Amino acid sequence: MARGGWFSRPSRSDGSHMNMPEGLWTKCPGCSEITFARDLERNLNVCPKCGYHHRLSLSARLALTVDEGSFEEIDSGVASQDPLSFPDYSTKLKRDMAKTSMNDGVTTGRATIEGLPLILGVADFGFMGGSMGSVAGEKVVRAMETGVKENKPVVLFTASGGARMQEGLFSLMQMAKTSAGASKLDRAGVPYVVVLTHPTTAGVYASYASLGDIILAEPGATVGFAGLRVGNQNMGVKLPDDFQTSEFQFRCGMVDLVVARKEMRATLARLLAFFGEGTVDAQ
Repeated sequence: MARGGWFSRPSRSDGSHMNMPEGLWTKCPGCSEITFARDLERNLNVCPKCGYHHRLSLSARLALTVDEGSFEEIDSGVASQDPLSFPDYSTKLKRDMAKTSMNDGVTTGRATIEGLPLILGVADFGFMGGSMGSVAGEKVVRAMETGVKENKPVVLFTASGGARMQEGLFSLMQMAKTSAGASKLDRAGVPYVVVLTHPTTAGVYASYASLGDIILAEPGATVGFAGLRVGNQNMGVKLPDDFQTSEFQFRCGMVDLVVARKEMRATLARLLAFFGEGTVDAQ
């Protein structure tokens, strides 16, 4: 028998204890509990202990929201460029394009939810923090114009840290541009629904994200021009702990409804039915 007998601990000097597969567990930012990744995925990437809504990739969002096989991307060839030759920007764009298989942080297309047609736009925070550059703004506006042309409701999922600093004024111009696009929807009488996810802040929230006919939000999402820390510094007073969250904006009348992820698809389907037929299931 080896030295130490039955009760000795095996030596780990060979580093064998470091061979645990990556991605097996996830630590929740909300409650710090460790969750088996597969269990988290089965629960729609919502923490089963505290209800924290983890961010979703484009593919995951589409899988949970639209009818299977119904999504048809539009403007897929529109890709981000480097208009100001900003240092390292081209490298970061290529990195995130490879990582996400997206040409920019917003993907748009036609789809159906329970057979009801819509024009859909989804922002993925994994691409440059969901920041709004000239291409993201252009794709949002083109989606809005497609909604007007085809008389289909427009639904946009937002997730952004704001304007993309690497594009300077080109990025800031998208606030006015997307706001004008929302105005076109309004004048044409085409329904416009925004779903705010974590986080939706700064220039995106100050433009098209806050202009929907109906504004939904996922629970606990950071929603506002700036977060709690910046708000406390600027206001000079102690703000509520839930300042600039979905729930705070709901209490202040800036969000129409806070909707859990498992209920989002059904909620959107009822809204689309209401817009299409003028009736809605009260259940």
